[in-house]
Amino acid sequence: MDQSIKDNRPPKKHQPKGLPILYEDKDIILVEKPSGLLTIGTDRTKSRTAHYLLNDYVRKGNPKSRNRVYVVHRLDQDTSGLLIFAKSEEAKKFLQENWEQTDKHYLAIVHGQLTPKEGKISSYLTENAAQRVFSTPVEAKGKLSHTEYRVLKEGKGLSLVEIHLLTGRKHQIRVHFAEKGHPVAGDRKYGTGELVSKRLALHARSISFIHPFSKKPMTFDTGMPEDFVRLIGQL
Repeated sequence: MDQSIKDNRPPKKHQPKGLPILYEDKDIILVEKPSGLLTIGTDRTKSRTAHYLLNDYVRKGNPKSRNRVYVVHRLDQDTSGLLIFAKSEEAKKFLQENWEQTDKHYLAIVHGQLTPKEGKISSYLTENAAQRVFSTPVEAKGKLSHTEYRVLKEGKGLSLVEIHLLTGRKHQIRVHFAEKGHPVAGDRKYGTGELVSKRLALHARSISFIHPFSKKPMTFDTGMPEDFVRLIGQL
């Protein structure tokens, strides 16, 4: 991790518990979300979310403070990795309007061995009433979605895959690999039921974007999560 990231990290004692802040300035906050934490609240869960924890953090515990953070994008609850939050409406708007230029790479551990070892999965994704995402052959019913991948390591019925997310649809990576016959390890929704991983083995590893104020390109890379290293060590 480069020096600029270290220089812009708040002291550990001030960080929200369980949500490491990797970078912060007056316009944005970048965090590494753990698996199991929601990005934003639902009807059932309002306080145990990345959004809530960061709002509390920027308000320094003062509920009357006008400081707040704005959601730019989301990760699935069970996906870990990099999340950007804005600290103003203007920063949020800039990042969202330029989101197509944002470069996102993931790591996943999937079942089986892929053929070919690198390529692109494309399909029209739609969602049913049960909130299950699937590919449809009917162009008018789905959103065109592209997932590039490259196998990094394989063995013992699993593969470590680097993924370049070209479009950001709900559950896109999980559905594309499941429909290819290689569900993400630990996926309780789209998987085979064989849980070789205690959690969903999907991690938003790196992100590159244009800073909303300085307009400078920024890149952050978390590397590989420790539980991935342990699981891959078995291959």
